[in-house]
Amino acid sequence: MERFNKILKNVLVFLVIFLAVNYIMGLFINKDEPTESQPGTIIFTTTDNEYSRREKIAVKITNNTDKTIIIPNECPGEPFKVLRFENNAWVEKNANPDINCENTKPLELQPGKKTTIAYTNWNNALFSEMGRFKIEFGELASNEFLVVKEGIFRQLMTGLFYRPIYNALIFLIRIVPGHDLGFAIILLTIIIRTILLMPSQKSMRAQKRMQELQPRLEKIKEKYKGDQQKIATETMALWKETKINPFSSCLPLLLQMPFLIALFYVIQNGLNPDNTYMLYTEYSGFAFKEIDVNFLGILDLTKANIYVLPLIVGALQFAQMKLATGKKIKQQGNEMAMATNMMTYVLPVMIAVFTASLPAGVGIYWAASTIYGIVQQLIINRSKDAGKDSNEPTVKVIEN
Repeated sequence: MERFNKILKNVLVFLVIFLAVNYIMGLFINKDEPTESQPGTIIFTTTDNEYSRREKIAVKITNNTDKTIIIPNECPGEPFKVLRFENNAWVEKNANPDINCENTKPLELQPGKKTTIAYTNWNNALFSEMGRFKIEFGELASNEFLVVKEGIFRQLMTGLFYRPIYNALIFLIRIVPGHDLGFAIILLTIIIRTILLMPSQKSMRAQKRMQELQPRLEKIKEKYKGDQQKIATETMALWKETKINPFSSCLPLLLQMPFLIALFYVIQNGLNPDNTYMLYTEYSGFAFKEIDVNFLGILDLTKANIYVLPLIVGALQFAQMKLATGKKIKQQGNEMAMATNMMTYVLPVMIAVFTASLPAGVGIYWAASTIYGIVQQLIINRSKDAGKDSNEPTVKVIEN
């Protein structure tokens, strides 16, 4: 069981790093599929041939001519003409969302260049119905593509987590003075973290108990080196003696994940007027233009902040990781210690990079959530009974 637990933790560490590296690489590498070079032509296609509803639809344009292409901006109208096949005919679909068009301007695509344009602000209004679609740009027509029903998992995530949290954010924005988005995000983060206090507290306590037990586990490995069966038997006996479940720190974390993931996407996409279809009836008339997106008058939460905020978030995450790992793990030279130390230094850097690439509102959420976690970890670390649950008998661990 000890070996399996170690393998599981290493796999989780690998997956986190693998996904993070792929995300970072995606920020700098063009993810467009290679297209056949056709000099003198303009290639106009969608990014896929099939989308589920709510999935973001986008078109790719490659300018293989020797002239600059001017792509007009029809804001608040959609980027290009959208057609849906209805009753054996192609019918044009239109949408004019309530968005700010002050800083919009035509796009110039230079010869030999390519770009991707997404229907971010029009996606639900234009593609909420299933069926066959195509997109036209002047005389150019994209490939036909299908919009199909979203999967059951996405429906559950939306109905049980995303939509309630999204409406909670709008409710807080409405009651916060000045409709301040920053303070609404902080309040929502605190509320969600408080609701999840018990499972997260249980996870932190279990993690601390495993750290306190680590020296004895190392002695068992050293004493019965080479005898994996004996090591497993003694490890199981130790866990039974001290009332420790090696998976008890993972299960509460898994319980929290759907809430935290939904909260993340709500903060990231919550101000998109195209999402108003998810509002409850009592909030349907709320005007998004009334929201104050300038936090403390200096930080636009709808745009990425690539300098100060990422450093703050990264430093906070590092502080939380150091508090969570403790001194005992750091002093050991086993595989678990190496993986833990790697996560302690690598994860904050990754989160800082994520923060720099996303709207600053996400950074405010991450900072507020991390500060909450730091306070919670400090309380756990200073508690004499941090290593046991309140409903369990006290077990004194004596090192042999």
